[in-house]
Amino acid sequence: MFSFSFLRRNRRKREIIINAESLETRVAILENGKLEEFQMEHPSRERVVGGIFKGRIQNLEHGLQAAFVDIGRKKNAFLHYWDMTPDEELFDLDDEERNRRSARKKRYTNAEIEKRFPPGAEIVVQVTKDAIGTKGPRVTTNLSIPGRYLVMVPGSKMKGVSRKIESAEERARLKKILDRLQVPGDMGLIVRTAGAGARRSSFGRDLRQILATWEEVKRAMAEKPAPCCLYQEPDLAERAVRDWLTEDVDRIMIDNRAKYERIREVAGRVSRRSRNKIHLYEGELPIFDQYDVERQLDEAFRRKVTLKSGGCLVFDETEALIAIDVNTGKHKGKSDSQEQAILEVNTEAVEEVARQLRLRNIGGLVVLDLIDMKSRKHRAQVYKTFKAALKVDRARTNVLPISDLGLLEMTRQRVEESIQAQMFVDCPYCKGRGSIRSPLNMSVDIQRQLAAIMRRRKKTDPDIALQVVVHPAVLDRLRREDEQFLVDLQEQQEGRLTFKSDPTKHMEYFAVLNEKTGELLYSSRGDKLGA
Repeated sequence: MFSFSFLRRNRRKREIIINAESLETRVAILENGKLEEFQMEHPSRERVVGGIFKGRIQNLEHGLQAAFVDIGRKKNAFLHYWDMTPDEELFDLDDEERNRRSARKKRYTNAEIEKRFPPGAEIVVQVTKDAIGTKGPRVTTNLSIPGRYLVMVPGSKMKGVSRKIESAEERARLKKILDRLQVPGDMGLIVRTAGAGARRSSFGRDLRQILATWEEVKRAMAEKPAPCCLYQEPDLAERAVRDWLTEDVDRIMIDNRAKYERIREVAGRVSRRSRNKIHLYEGELPIFDQYDVERQLDEAFRRKVTLKSGGCLVFDETEALIAIDVNTGKHKGKSDSQEQAILEVNTEAVEEVARQLRLRNIGGLVVLDLIDMKSRKHRAQVYKTFKAALKVDRARTNVLPISDLGLLEMTRQRVEESIQAQMFVDCPYCKGRGSIRSPLNMSVDIQRQLAAIMRRRKKTDPDIALQVVVHPAVLDRLRREDEQFLVDLQEQQEGRLTFKSDPTKHMEYFAVLNEKTGELLYSSRGDKLGA
């Protein structure tokens, strides 16, 4: 009795909170009330990742070793030559063996590619990465259809178990189940992580649903002309049930009745127990406020994230990489030793970074600037902690050991735009720079341009009179601190200056007009920045 109570007290409470609205669906995973994962989707934007399309090859670029495929979207899809021929499935292999077998894969010459896939030829592809920035979607001919417990891979004979299922005993059990399933000869099957602990009957039911989906895809493949969509992933709420509703989830709360009924139906196909975990939220407060998700999201997406110990993380997203800086800040460690205090901050920092990567859906190259650690043992300890924290991440990651400079470099699979890119746009005021010119800098520029204009026009207009239009903050600087400089300028150039403030203008905007005629003589680039 004691041990049972102890386990209950120490067990993590895991909940999925779904906020489904007409313009946006948001899903949050909480562990003991703490936000651990977050995803969002806009129903008005068609989801293409995971979709299977019948496309038409537009052109082959040998220099890029890629084909561009029209799949019916604004931008042609990018198909690398490497992904144009079916690949041996490598899900069940470790990284070393995966790389070894990939290196042995047959490479086709440009002439062979042109013969097999000439421009205008139809091709069936699946989107692996959404369009990001100026790049079109990334596609492959290696198709897969996910179910609740299984992933079906058409054209492959491989049967395997997700590498994230580490128990040798469980892996052996699942492989026996796979061997007994009635699978067509040209189909491969992979057991998903959610399959750990699932009953044999659940796999059979899941396989029947996947095969039914594949039959629909094949029928559409034969009947529909290219370009067209053959298969599309379900919406975020349904995917949350399919991918995240595991045995350790206590409940799912959703605030939309229609979605509630729909996902209960989906979960009911899995089991009655799964169906009973889904509840309709009908409280007065917005569901994300009720479960304290909104506040946690606000804190998570700040540039500066404070750690419990007083240290902090600073996130900067650039075109090429994500830079994360670790600072001790107001660290209040338990140890008097500086080395031990640094270890504490770095350890907490990498655990929080692993969480932030999931929350923000950060992908690509990530560089983490840790506080310098002299001890190799401490570096190894922080690296090991980070690797362990990344195990729960569904995206593929590759982490290098901490360098002598204290940098930890890694890559994280990028399938879609980051959450920040979906939620925010560049500030129309600073255009994404994050800063604007100071009033002092503006004053210097104004005086420089005025002197040039007055010198140039003095020959044709001896009694020159200029009006300068500026933002009120800049005018305040001119009046309070730079008035004498402007008086001296008038005397030197024998002209007259008047100033006018316009609060609707950009801080970096100023214009110089001929006061007599109203002719615009100069306008700064700030006029192009908006406001």
